[in-house]
Amino acid sequence: MSIHIDKQKCISCGKCCKACPGSLLYQDEYKKTFIKYPKDCWGCTACIKECPAQAIKYYLGLDIGGRGGHLHIKQEEDYLDWYITSPQGETKKVRINRKESNQY
Repeated sequence: MSIHIDKQKCISCGKCCKACPGSLLYQDEYKKTFIKYPKDCWGCTACIKECPAQAIKYYLGLDIGGRGGHLHIKQEEDYLDWYITSPQGETKKVRINRKESNQY
């Protein structure tokens, strides 16, 4: 599992770099974010939650629909809308209250 960062969509805010608990994200000379070693990604999705431009996609593992499936998140006030796209291109939306998203 890993992430992919679309530099065309990246707005150079750096929020994802600050959110990454593994300090795996960096900014290039244009302040566009990149991940140097994608295989080291922990899969925590912290960067995806913080990205206001939806420039980061999380590739799903085989056990949860992988082989091209991915996840991206849009924020809307107090909610996170998780868009899960299957390898066949079907997309499902899951809405989560942001204030409750890290409670176990």
